[in-house]
Amino acid sequence: MIENFDFASNYRLPPQNIEAEEAILGGILLDPQAIVRIRDILVIEAFYISTHRDIYQAVLELDNESKPTDLLATANWLENHDLLSKIGGKNKLATLVDRTVSAVNIDALAQLVMDKHHRRQLIKASSEIYHLAQDQTEEIGKQLEKSSSKLLELSNSAIASSSEPVPMSNILVDAFERIEERSMGITSSGVKTGFYDLDAVLRGFKPGKLITIAGRPSMGKSSFLGNLAFNISSLESLPTIIFSLEMGKEEWGDRFLSQDAFIESSNLQNGQVNKSEWGMIAKSISKLSELPIYIDDSPILTVSSIRSKVKQLIAKHDRIGMVGIDYLQLMEGTDSDNYNIAFQIGKITRALKQLARECNTTIVILSQLNRGVEGRNNKRPMMSDLRESGRIEEDSDSVLLLYRDEYYHPDTVDRGVAEVLIAKNRGGPTGTIKLLFDAQFTCFKNLAR
Repeated sequence: MIENFDFASNYRLPPQNIEAEEAILGGILLDPQAIVRIRDILVIEAFYISTHRDIYQAVLELDNESKPTDLLATANWLENHDLLSKIGGKNKLATLVDRTVSAVNIDALAQLVMDKHHRRQLIKASSEIYHLAQDQTEEIGKQLEKSSSKLLELSNSAIASSSEPVPMSNILVDAFERIEERSMGITSSGVKTGFYDLDAVLRGFKPGKLITIAGRPSMGKSSFLGNLAFNISSLESLPTIIFSLEMGKEEWGDRFLSQDAFIESSNLQNGQVNKSEWGMIAKSISKLSELPIYIDDSPILTVSSIRSKVKQLIAKHDRIGMVGIDYLQLMEGTDSDNYNIAFQIGKITRALKQLARECNTTIVILSQLNRGVEGRNNKRPMMSDLRESGRIEEDSDSVLLLYRDEYYHPDTVDRGVAEVLIAKNRGGPTGTIKLLFDAQFTCFKNLAR
């Protein structure tokens, strides 16, 4: 009996390799160490023939109990579970052993069988997507999200099964080369953010990292994200993209013009521009137009849609300096049947962390803080104030908390000063840095050295 399929079109035999499956099982029965080499690579469902799945399940169960996986032990297990006659008796097992010379190539054969399995799963997913597209009772956005999720799950499974452990000797050789290059100034430790004190602590924004910037409302989170995008695109000549669920692209345009032309954002929004300022606006438009900054203000945002758009940009520019999300709690979850917000947020942050590594870029997410901050005498936020989920803290490589004392104390001596509390910095120091915050132009600047 073989694996069943429900294809939209089933005139071709699904991808499979029966000979490889038989050679794997024969190798396991012949060599007691063979199962150890492939058990974490090869899943039961990868076998196309159902009797092969039964035999493989038997040897896995035996190995879990630290028992031998030879022909006799496997036959006894199958007989005890009323499966021996189903697979063809002891003669079937003996035939598998007779046809196998050795288990030397069992690793490669396991990868081959997994490859065929993933191809069959791709066909299944395609069939399911085909039927989804035919169903016109559900809105297209939800159908596209479901389709993307199916393909993403399959992709992650294929990547996980194909990756192999790297020996420490290779890791240390690569580490030595990176350190040597950095000491010679050949390579940068990360993408420069334009804030030199922040770069000194984080050593720049490193690809594959997830960074959370959190703060209470009106602390300047969106402004800080915009400044980061501007600095990275201008200093490093790298494209940046901001997925904005809170502000429209028009408001972002006004903000960037305000910061670069030094014209109050409120004046731009109200059209209160004098004659001398028109020239400044034209000059800033010309300058900003050259920067590879992208704004996406789609009203519905999911990890799948972010992945699709980011990969399109990578295909166009080869590399992205930063992906910004404003902000996390407004994103759409992937599990519509689970209404637990903390659970949904946790799934999103984990997926974003994976996306950062997959696309070799830095993803910066903005997050709200709990209102508990307001009830304390000291309003400076702590990592425990992160709203909705402890998974934000767990998944983030760095957590930056914004605080402006003048928001709570207008007469403070720190007027115009913003604190960036580096509450978490995986593999590096934590602490506090200070920046200037120019509320008039909604931008952050370095303190004079």
